[in-house]
Amino acid sequence: MRSMEISTTRTTRPVTDDRLAEILANPGFGTYFTDHMFTVEWTPAEGWHGARVSPYGPLTLDPATAVLHYAQEIFEGMKAYRHDDDSIWAFRPEANADRMVRSSHRLALPVLEPDDFVQAVEALVSVDERWVPPSAGEKSLYVRPFMIATETFLGVRPSQHVTFMVIASPAGAYFSKGPLPVTLWLSTRYTRAGRGGMGAAKTGGNYASSLVAQQEATANGCDQVVFLDSQDLTYVEELGGMNMYFVYADGHIVTPELGTILEGITRSSIIELAGKLGHQVEERKISIDEWRDGVTSGEISEVFACGTAAVVTPVGSLKWGASADSGRPSGETPQVTEAGEVTMKIRRALVDIQYGRADDTFGWMRRIC
Repeated sequence: MRSMEISTTRTTRPVTDDRLAEILANPGFGTYFTDHMFTVEWTPAEGWHGARVSPYGPLTLDPATAVLHYAQEIFEGMKAYRHDDDSIWAFRPEANADRMVRSSHRLALPVLEPDDFVQAVEALVSVDERWVPPSAGEKSLYVRPFMIATETFLGVRPSQHVTFMVIASPAGAYFSKGPLPVTLWLSTRYTRAGRGGMGAAKTGGNYASSLVAQQEATANGCDQVVFLDSQDLTYVEELGGMNMYFVYADGHIVTPELGTILEGITRSSIIELAGKLGHQVEERKISIDEWRDGVTSGEISEVFACGTAAVVTPVGSLKWGASADSGRPSGETPQVTEAGEVTMKIRRALVDIQYGRADDTFGWMRRIC
């Protein structure tokens, strides 16, 4: 397959070495951005064209730009890692590329071929490789590819002008004091997605719809919100931005089946990794009562969530409000104060592969430079 022809225009005002050192010492998450960005555009007549790496800067959009009115957009989230020998690697970029293809179909956007997606990511990271933090402390470069409808037009139809871009931001360790168990709030008023909806696509609307539920979680002293299925309000789906896993006392692991939830890259990696570590993994429906009763009885020994940013997040407890429909009063599962043994074993195994401390027997890592 023919590669994109990418032009590169380097910034004349790069961040100074001293300032960059300050940023990389404490990058936070999504706060600072690298010196450059990647852009390529699409029209029906020309296809994808004008691929370029250029200085990072604001976009100029007409007030009638389609994405501002009809939310036709998708994105991805991934990381690049600096190994101890100073080489830089991406974790499963092909999987992100394939998922963007699926999201493109769902949002009626043109498909950027996976090889071109990976090439775009590698082009930007190579130009801005000095922004990839040292390997110590679980720091990384968070990479955000995204595609938006950029036609100037008010009308409900697929955009005839689309822009794909990649930006990047150095990221610190998600847990500064180690992975501490989080408290989850069970949302019974709001749902994330329904059958035939956009739940399996990585699109901003899914995240926007989770924000009011997250506000409710915060108001109830919780860190994150967990959603149930929209049809029965019975089966566990996922958090606002992470997939769920349940470890049973006999060692087997259950994760909610796909369909209306996002097929997370970390989720699928853990399924493979846990199997290699000796744990049978089931993808099936799991009811909220099975969760609550299982934790109380001890049948479920650990609960954790996973995603690109936090990798693996242990769950300490689940809280819920009174429900008039079920007659169930408000309550909370027994509190867990430390991450479980299986949770941490899986987390260590995955992170060690990402940072080059363990053999990548799955072929997940791709060297960029």
